[in-house]
Amino acid sequence: MAQNEKKPGGELPGQPNHAGFANGDNAANAPVARFITPGGHPIDNSQPAFPVFHRKIANPAPLGLSAFAATTFTLSMYNVQARGIMVPNVVVGLALGYGGLVQLLAGMWEFACGNTFGATAFSSYGGFWLSYAALLIPWTGIGAAYEEDSKMMANAIGVYLTAWFIFSLLMLVASLRSSGGLVAVFFFLVITFILLLSGEFTGKVVVTKAGGVFGLITAFLAWYVALAGLLTPDTSFFTLPTLDLSKKN
Repeated sequence: MAQNEKKPGGELPGQPNHAGFANGDNAANAPVARFITPGGHPIDNSQPAFPVFHRKIANPAPLGLSAFAATTFTLSMYNVQARGIMVPNVVVGLALGYGGLVQLLAGMWEFACGNTFGATAFSSYGGFWLSYAALLIPWTGIGAAYEEDSKMMANAIGVYLTAWFIFSLLMLVASLRSSGGLVAVFFFLVITFILLLSGEFTGKVVVTKAGGVFGLITAFLAWYVALAGLLTPDTSFFTLPTLDLSKKN
């Protein structure tokens, strides 16, 4: 048989057939094939005891943004004393379940997607809401430790909020090449933290209320960006603009 003469099966010698095996010999030539999982990833048999099946991971950002937005909205409504509400403890359930746990899970899924920014943001703010809930839960003993000195409690919360202001400022800088919508979320979040920590340090209710107003703006912006992530061209009748700021080639 000539060097380039086709075999009876229609394949050239040494060339992979439709199944990816050389010369059509699926058994003898299996090592030369490049195996790809149904999810499009190279197969990894380093742990033969575990099945290998990679699936495409959905975008966790809308979930994380929605969890952040709902919890921020609720607490901000309490900060502006809407409907005469001055005690924010009802937010504990939301902070633990949605803003805390669900947002933390969204951050973990962002790690799996390879999105360092999203993973850092969602995981951190999930931790923020879990820690904030701990401040309001009696059995943690945090509030009880300051019962005799409310001013010290306010200063302690002010320092706590200052740490989150610094982190949010870092995230604002890191978001400058993402999208205009996301930049707006972090910009107003930074202002929110400035006003809230100032309200704790000064004891002025009007400053805390102003922080609540900016918190509401932040929440609605986060919901907008979340909706923009849900309304894809393949699944929606329309999309929302977010002003792409990513670096173009």
